[in-house]
Amino acid sequence: MNPFIANSTLLRIAEEIGAPAYVYSADIIKSKYSDLCKAFRKCNARFHYAVKALSNINILKLFREMGSGLDTVSMQEVQLGLKAGFDPQDIIYTPNCVSFEEIEQVIGLGVKINIDNISILEQLGAKYGDTVPVCIRINPHIMAGGNYKISTGHIDSKFGISIHQLRHVERIVQSLNIRVEGLHMHTGSDILDANVFLNAADILFNIAMEFPGLEYLDFGSGFKVAYKPQDVVTDIEELGEKLAERYAVFCKEYGKDIQIYFEPGKYLVSESGYFITKVNVVKHTTATVFAGIDSGANHLIRPMLYNAYHHITNLSNFEGVKRIYTVVGYICETDTFAWDRPIAEITEGDFLCFHNAGAYGYMMASNYNSRFRPAEVLVEGDTYRLIRRRETMEDLLATQVLD
Repeated sequence: MNPFIANSTLLRIAEEIGAPAYVYSADIIKSKYSDLCKAFRKCNARFHYAVKALSNINILKLFREMGSGLDTVSMQEVQLGLKAGFDPQDIIYTPNCVSFEEIEQVIGLGVKINIDNISILEQLGAKYGDTVPVCIRINPHIMAGGNYKISTGHIDSKFGISIHQLRHVERIVQSLNIRVEGLHMHTGSDILDANVFLNAADILFNIAMEFPGLEYLDFGSGFKVAYKPQDVVTDIEELGEKLAERYAVFCKEYGKDIQIYFEPGKYLVSESGYFITKVNVVKHTTATVFAGIDSGANHLIRPMLYNAYHHITNLSNFEGVKRIYTVVGYICETDTFAWDRPIAEITEGDFLCFHNAGAYGYMMASNYNSRFRPAEVLVEGDTYRLIRRRETMEDLLATQVLD
């Protein structure tokens, strides 16, 4: 589906480095970042890459070189960002249901703090007053996309402070002399309709009028990418144009230009990723033909968790006649990647490639069944290099206490 890594290159990587392996295209990442910059050029926009999508430090360094900031959700992601060379003020920390002790540790590192809980806001204000500027995450009660599991701005979401609690928030801010430098909103992934995003933007613009002294408004992200051929995607050019109109009106009413932040993750890395696996067995039953691979839910759980679609090609027989296969894994669970999928004829030993696997692939991998997590490879131009080795038995035992 993506033209940036040739099938022959993927096959060579599979043969030299082995499977399973995640392969990422730096060229695709750079192209997607450039597209965002162009689409929102009229909005004084700044982008903070969502580390949770893919946190390999080599990927983070690539974003630093492009001028991106980071969106982080844990102390460990903040530390990774600092080790990758990011300035603390280029990192936003947006925790959810973490301890106040972790928040204090992150405050000590000098990064931007985004609070989505009234209790934590009170604790922070009581201890730090106006010495620690904060961003406040608002829940707009808007449903993005069509998947309840990946939408974060609806009324039942655990994320953000409800717009109906804003009067309470204002009282806390005033009583504890909290310096609010930003407001944040994220409605979730796979935004199909630009108007949904714009409705949320209008809400945030209106709320911002109640908070003087803001330096930025953070609109999160959730831009949809294509998983299937001819799939619907978020039209970021249209969104950028429409948002720019609203942004200009807002800045005039607010009295100054305020920077706009976005926190794309999936949009930037998903299409850059290819997951290469090897076929262990072709199993014929009375009902179907299974292609059993050397991977499973332990390496790519999205199809089982979200019913996510990943295009699958046969690297070893790319132009072959297509036959119908159900692709399954080697885990002792029902780990079906695809039912009744047309794929070029598969033979045991062939390498299969899952496309659009750059986001939430390796990051959600585990050692279930005591299997090793796979290698990671970065392709830049005509060259590629290993950026994470495959795990070994020593890695599995490294944190276990042995007699």
